[in-house]
Amino acid sequence: MLPIAIFRFSRTEDPAYFAQWLDAHGLAWRLIALDEGVAMPADPRAFAGIGMMGGPMSVNDALPWIAPVCALLRDAVDARVPVIGHCLGGQLLARALGADVARAAQAEIGWIDVDVAPVADAAAWFGARTRFTAFQWHYDAFALPPGATRVLSNAFNSNQAYTLDDRHIGMQCHVEMTADLVDTWCRAAPDELPRVSTPALMSEADIRDRLDARVGALHDVAAAIYARWATMLRS
Repeated sequence: MLPIAIFRFSRTEDPAYFAQWLDAHGLAWRLIALDEGVAMPADPRAFAGIGMMGGPMSVNDALPWIAPVCALLRDAVDARVPVIGHCLGGQLLARALGADVARAAQAEIGWIDVDVAPVADAAAWFGARTRFTAFQWHYDAFALPPGATRVLSNAFNSNQAYTLDDRHIGMQCHVEMTADLVDTWCRAAPDELPRVSTPALMSEADIRDRLDARVGALHDVAAAIYARWATMLRS
């Protein structure tokens, strides 16, 4: 099988559990570390699928790789190369497909519940779940691309995830977290964390509370999503 391309935009946002899941299932992948100046691939058809990780930047920033990434994603969708986007990755896919990405009505940081939409597409990606606790750390939010189906939402930002053509998924929330990755983010941006938690913004102490159990539960959700996405991989 062709390798899966994983695009990294920041050294603080490695593929974490996404890569662990791929390794465990014998699926080859190649890291495209744009943060290290790795060249942009010319043709998405060189890959079985494309994974997009998160990043502290915005798709609205004047960064030289934003437009080329969006062009590659449009080509991938046209060629039916499955794309999965985590947070910034979901925003990039939405932008590439013509949707607006703007400042969120409410920033979200920490362990926050999301609701699974009562639509057939959602059931295929999340199984019997109607709600789960995801990890959040974002200030922007995407609108739905044309033709996309909303599959996750919550009280703070209605568009938490969407699917397109039942093969591509873009997520605002993070499902790829590991305990190490949570630790990295807390250490990298302590000034962004409140001292006292609110419903949408969690303190560092509360983020770290019951961390192993929360990460383990999230891995169960992520595994279901990744398994569904992997059924569409190209050979």
